[in-house]
Amino acid sequence: MPHADSAFLPDSIQTKSEFWDHVHLQLSALLDGQRYWVSNLSNAASLIYSSLLGFPKYFGESDKAVNWAGFYIRGDLFPISRISSQSLLPADQLLLGPFCGKPACQFIPVASGKERGVCAAAYVKRETIVVPDVEEYPGHIACDGETKSEIVCPLILEHGGRVTILGVLDLDCLALNGFGEEDRVGLEKVAKLVVDSSDW
Repeated sequence: MPHADSAFLPDSIQTKSEFWDHVHLQLSALLDGQRYWVSNLSNAASLIYSSLLGFPKYFGESDKAVNWAGFYIRGDLFPISRISSQSLLPADQLLLGPFCGKPACQFIPVASGKERGVCAAAYVKRETIVVPDVEEYPGHIACDGETKSEIVCPLILEHGGRVTILGVLDLDCLALNGFGEEDRVGLEKVAKLVVDSSDW
């Protein structure tokens, strides 16, 4: 099957739970045999974004479409330059990772006392945050003024008895109340799959 067909959504999928189960299954096949996180997050962002746009019952129509899907990753996890002597990037900010949508903020501070916005809050609290109306969220960072609602899921790696926070998976929507509990549950499973399928 061509990789692009992974984003095809069968007509039989009618609920958000079915949708996220399908995305998880398709993403699992896409990530099989690949451990590099940049490649995996790139395919994950594309699959999520394309699949959401292909689900008109909830997301595909213009007035309620998802307008951004992607990742912010801890700075010190990015590859360092092999040509210059660039040092590791700071761990107290999230850098823009693979995404689909309009251009976005390059970095988000997460250092204690400097964090702001939904992505920083989900990262610091290590919990998924669903925002029905971004205008009502204190300190919201407006990368795209058309965004009305948002969901941000932390990327958490459990290894050797330790827990490491890697970054976040962020989805934006043009409609108010675009995301709910089914999206939270489904997105958390997708985030875990991406984390567990990649070498960090």
